[in-house]
Amino acid sequence: MSDARPAPGTEMIFQWRKWDGSPHWRHECVYLGADEWGDWVGQPVGWHSARPGREFRTGNPNVTLVPAGREDYALTVNRDHPKQMRVYIDLGWDVRWSDDPLLAVGIDMDLDVVRVEGERGTWVDDRDEWEEHSAQFGYPADVMERLEGLALDLEERVRAQHPPFDDAVADRWLDRLAALGLDR
Repeated sequence: MSDARPAPGTEMIFQWRKWDGSPHWRHECVYLGADEWGDWVGQPVGWHSARPGREFRTGNPNVTLVPAGREDYALTVNRDHPKQMRVYIDLGWDVRWSDDPLLAVGIDMDLDVVRVEGERGTWVDDRDEWEEHSAQFGYPADVMERLEGLALDLEERVRAQHPPFDDAVADRWLDRLAALGLDR
């Protein structure tokens, strides 16, 4: 793992894989900078995301926090999402910067914490995938226990809007992304 980071405004990739090493989501991003919670990357409108069998271009801007240290998640916050999805946290394993300063990586571990504006609120999502993949990939019991506890902890922190899970922190980075004028 390298401490090197690109200059703000530099294009880069966030690459997820599954536990067995197979490719998962690959997101075109731009490096935005760092704060006390870690490094922030963004996806302007029209930037590409793809995984085997599915791809799309972003319809709304979003920013993602790659937490400082060895946290087991990546926090994504959307602006103007058509389904009012404000927060989407991918629980992961080995979420970090690679030795390449233009590449952040992580293992997608299925569980997600989602917050939408409106009645539905905040919840832990994709428990069915978690159950299916834990059997398929043989997730170790200690990893499962850690991530199940983390999912519940993150759900509470998102509900309470503790920084960096509050709107104010992400909005600063969303504003910085908008100021770059990189929509395609």
